[in-house]
Amino acid sequence: MTLLHDANGQLRRLRAACFQLARAFREWYLRPSTREQRGLKLLREWLSQEQLAQYDAHRYFEVIGCQTNKRYRIYHGNGANVIELDDAALPRTGWCFVHGDHLVAGDVMLAQKIALETDERGALTSANKFTPR
Repeated sequence: MTLLHDANGQLRRLRAACFQLARAFREWYLRPSTREQRGLKLLREWLSQEQLAQYDAHRYFEVIGCQTNKRYRIYHGNGANVIELDDAALPRTGWCFVHGDHLVAGDVMLAQKIALETDERGALTSANKFTPR
Protein backbone atom coordinates (compact mmCIF):
# COMPACT_ATOMS: atom_id res chain seq x y z
CA MET A 1 0.00 0.00 0.00
CA THR A 2 2.84 2.41 0.80
CA LEU A 3 4.47 1.73 -2.57
CA LEU A 4 1.20 2.56 -4.35
CA HIS A 5 0.80 5.73 -2.28
CA ASP A 6 4.37 6.83 -3.13
CA ALA A 7 3.80 6.13 -6.83
CA ASN A 8 0.60 8.22 -6.82
CA GLY A 9 2.47 11.11 -5.20
CA GLN A 10 5.25 10.91 -7.79
CA LEU A 11 2.71 10.81 -10.63
CA ARG A 12 0.93 13.89 -9.24
CA ARG A 13 4.22 15.80 -9.03
CA LEU A 14 5.17 14.70 -12.56
CA ARG A 15 1.76 15.74 -13.91
CA ALA A 16 2.03 19.14 -12.20
CA ALA A 17 5.52 19.65 -13.65
CA CYS A 18 4.27 18.70 -17.14
CA PHE A 19 1.38 21.17 -16.89
CA GLN A 20 3.78 23.89 -15.76
CA LEU A 21 6.13 23.17 -18.69
CA ALA A 22 3.23 23.08 -21.15
CA ARG A 23 1.95 26.44 -19.86
CA ALA A 24 5.43 27.99 -20.13
CA PHE A 25 5.85 26.64 -23.67
CA ARG A 26 2.43 28.00 -24.70
CA GLU A 27 3.26 31.46 -23.32
CA TRP A 28 6.63 31.43 -25.09
CA TYR A 29 5.12 30.24 -28.37
CA LEU A 30 2.29 32.80 -28.39
CA ARG A 31 4.52 35.72 -27.36
CA PRO A 32 4.93 38.20 -30.23
CA SER A 33 8.37 38.21 -31.81
CA THR A 34 10.61 41.25 -31.57
CA ARG A 35 9.85 42.08 -35.23
CA GLU A 36 6.12 41.90 -34.57
CA GLN A 37 6.45 44.08 -31.47
CA ARG A 38 8.46 46.70 -33.40
CA GLY A 39 5.95 46.65 -36.27
CA LEU A 40 3.00 47.18 -33.94
CA LYS A 41 4.85 49.91 -32.04
CA LEU A 42 5.53 51.79 -35.28
CA LEU A 43 1.93 51.35 -36.45
CA ARG A 44 0.59 52.66 -33.13
CA GLU A 45 2.83 55.75 -33.43
CA TRP A 46 1.28 56.57 -36.82
CA LEU A 47 -2.37 56.09 -35.82
CA SER A 48 -4.53 59.04 -34.83
CA GLN A 49 -6.09 58.96 -31.36
CA GLU A 50 -9.40 57.82 -32.88
CA GLN A 51 -7.71 55.09 -34.94
CA LEU A 52 -5.72 53.93 -31.94
CA ALA A 53 -8.90 53.69 -29.85
CA GLN A 54 -10.57 51.66 -32.63
CA TYR A 55 -7.58 49.36 -32.93
CA ASP A 56 -7.34 48.79 -29.17
CA ALA A 57 -11.05 48.04 -28.92
CA HIS A 58 -11.62 46.01 -32.10
CA ARG A 59 -8.24 45.12 -33.70
CA TYR A 60 -9.08 47.29 -36.71
CA PHE A 61 -9.01 50.98 -37.58
CA GLU A 62 -10.60 53.05 -40.31
CA VAL A 63 -9.02 55.35 -42.87
CA ILE A 64 -10.46 57.72 -45.47
CA GLY A 65 -9.22 57.38 -49.04
CA CYS A 66 -7.49 60.54 -50.23
CA GLN A 67 -9.10 60.66 -53.68
CA THR A 68 -12.64 59.29 -53.27
CA ASN A 69 -13.27 59.92 -49.56
CA LYS A 70 -14.36 56.30 -49.24
CA ARG A 71 -13.97 54.73 -45.83
CA TYR A 72 -11.82 51.62 -45.41
CA ARG A 73 -11.49 49.37 -42.39
CA ILE A 74 -8.05 47.83 -41.94
CA TYR A 75 -8.17 44.70 -39.80
CA HIS A 76 -5.19 43.27 -37.95
CA GLY A 77 -3.40 41.00 -40.40
CA ASN A 78 -1.21 40.98 -43.46
CA GLY A 79 -3.52 39.86 -46.25
CA ALA A 80 -7.19 40.16 -47.27
CA ASN A 81 -7.64 42.55 -44.35
CA VAL A 82 -8.90 45.77 -45.95
CA ILE A 83 -12.65 46.26 -46.30
CA GLU A 84 -14.26 49.16 -48.14
CA LEU A 85 -17.35 50.33 -46.25
CA ASP A 86 -20.56 51.79 -47.65
CA ASP A 87 -22.32 54.86 -46.22
CA ALA A 88 -23.96 52.70 -43.52
CA ALA A 89 -20.53 51.31 -42.47
CA LEU A 90 -21.38 47.89 -43.92
CA PRO A 91 -18.78 45.85 -45.85
CA ARG A 92 -18.90 46.62 -49.55
CA THR A 93 -15.69 45.34 -51.14
CA GLY A 94 -12.64 43.56 -49.80
CA TRP A 95 -9.11 44.40 -50.88
CA CYS A 96 -6.07 42.18 -50.57
CA PHE A 97 -2.65 43.80 -50.81
CA VAL A 98 -0.23 40.94 -51.51
CA HIS A 99 3.42 41.44 -50.60
CA GLY A 100 6.33 39.46 -52.00
CA ASP A 101 8.30 39.53 -48.76
CA HIS A 102 7.15 38.26 -45.40
CA LEU A 103 6.24 41.35 -43.42
CA VAL A 104 4.76 41.48 -39.95
CA ALA A 105 1.15 42.63 -39.58
CA GLY A 106 2.02 46.04 -38.11
CA ASP A 107 4.22 46.93 -41.09
CA VAL A 108 1.60 45.74 -43.60
CA MET A 109 -1.23 47.66 -41.92
CA LEU A 110 0.88 50.83 -41.75
CA ALA A 111 1.74 50.53 -45.46
CA GLN A 112 -1.96 50.04 -46.27
CA LYS A 113 -2.92 53.08 -44.18
CA ILE A 114 -0.32 55.32 -45.83
CA ALA A 115 -1.15 54.04 -49.32
CA LEU A 116 -4.90 54.63 -48.97
CA GLU A 117 -4.41 58.05 -47.38
CA THR A 118 -1.85 59.29 -49.92
CA ASP A 119 -2.42 57.36 -53.20
CA GLU A 120 -5.73 55.55 -52.93
CA ARG A 121 -6.18 54.81 -56.63
CA GLY A 122 -2.63 53.62 -57.05
CA ALA A 123 -2.95 51.35 -54.03
CA LEU A 124 -6.19 49.81 -55.28
CA THR A 125 -4.79 49.11 -58.74
CA SER A 126 -2.20 46.82 -57.18
CA ALA A 127 -4.69 45.15 -54.80
CA ASN A 128 -6.87 42.12 -55.45
CA LYS A 129 -10.60 42.64 -55.04
CA PHE A 130 -12.80 40.14 -53.19
CA THR A 131 -16.29 39.88 -51.77
CA PRO A 132 -16.19 40.19 -47.98
CA ARG A 133 -18.20 37.82 -45.82
